[in-house]
Amino acid sequence: MRILHTADWHLGRTLEGRSRHEEQAAVLDEMCRLADEERVDAVVMAGDVYDSYNPPAASVALFYETMKRMSAGGKRPILVISGNHDSPERIEAVSPLAESHGITLVGRPVSSAVRLPLPACAGELIVAAVPYPSESRLNECLSDMNEEEQIQKAYDERLAGLFQQLAGAFRPDAVNLVMSHLFIAGGKESDSERPIQVGGAYTVTPASLSVGAHYIALGHLHRPQSLKGFDAPARYAGSPLAYSFSEANQPKSVTIIDVEPGKAAAVSEVYLSAGKPLVKWRAQNGLDEVYRWLDEGRDRNAWVDLEIILSDALALRDIQELRRRHPGIIHIRPIFLTEEEKAERARIDKMPLDAVFRRFYKKQTGGAEPDQSLVELFLDLVKEVDEEGDGADAAD
Repeated sequence: MRILHTADWHLGRTLEGRSRHEEQAAVLDEMCRLADEERVDAVVMAGDVYDSYNPPAASVALFYETMKRMSAGGKRPILVISGNHDSPERIEAVSPLAESHGITLVGRPVSSAVRLPLPACAGELIVAAVPYPSESRLNECLSDMNEEEQIQKAYDERLAGLFQQLAGAFRPDAVNLVMSHLFIAGGKESDSERPIQVGGAYTVTPASLSVGAHYIALGHLHRPQSLKGFDAPARYAGSPLAYSFSEANQPKSVTIIDVEPGKAAAVSEVYLSAGKPLVKWRAQNGLDEVYRWLDEGRDRNAWVDLEIILSDALALRDIQELRRRHPGIIHIRPIFLTEEEKAERARIDKMPLDAVFRRFYKKQTGGAEPDQSLVELFLDLVKEVDEEGDGADAAD
């Protein structure tokens, strides 16, 4: 049995007012093609279909179109749970229609596991699925407790009991999954996630999800990552697009699980290529350096967070020109040097190149001095680069 695990689509999300709809459509198209090319038998989507409780109509239509394609006309079962950004009612609203296409939509925590027959594999997928388990969705009153430690312990225990209850449906002749949208202790966060824990109050421990599954499919954290401390492979699939500059240069992917009853799951990562990358520029040498990058066509098809080291204020015409020449520039942040920093930079500019390298090496290594052979190697490399540049100029 081959399962595709994805999460955190956040349909309808923008980047500082810039629409990401076309990028989202492109990456979901890529995922549909991957499901066919990889001969996936089932898909699990671990929450945050949308970015808000009231997503744009175009985003809702994109979700339905993607589900129809990905399900291959009902031949490929799909399970979708709600995340903390989703309205449970909206997710479940089309369940009667979706079920006829082999699509199961779960908006709120339920008391029984989800069973997905897979005719192509002559088997069954049993999923202990827990959509985003907020206090209200769990119908608990943890807020009566005042101490954060008490709240966390009670929340974790409540979820441990729920996962244990759902896992009671697991069978040795089936493939058994745990699936949820929550924050696991030890997970690496990004700026683009809306926090679902106050301090550590809504943090869940690995032991609470270790209930004998073949694989643990998680949603919420946007960085694709595997976690330790579970009794089975556990992974956040991550978001298919970067949604904040804290995710700059972060590869995006889906997770493929190959598994059969009675055997350990094999987990692999398949990288996605659709969508614009998010990159950070830091122009140490001022505006001229940025214009040189623009002339070179640097990161032409990207969203850019730009920092510029400046001595004087940036004129409005310069800001307009930068945005005209690269519409993907989102932030322009001037950083002004202090008088001490200006003096230090002037002093470094006058230093011999080998002394600059020694200073840099010492700073990077916490005080270590480079060998003379390393310094000479660096100088040789610089000389070689300079000579290649001169040759290129002569050829022009």
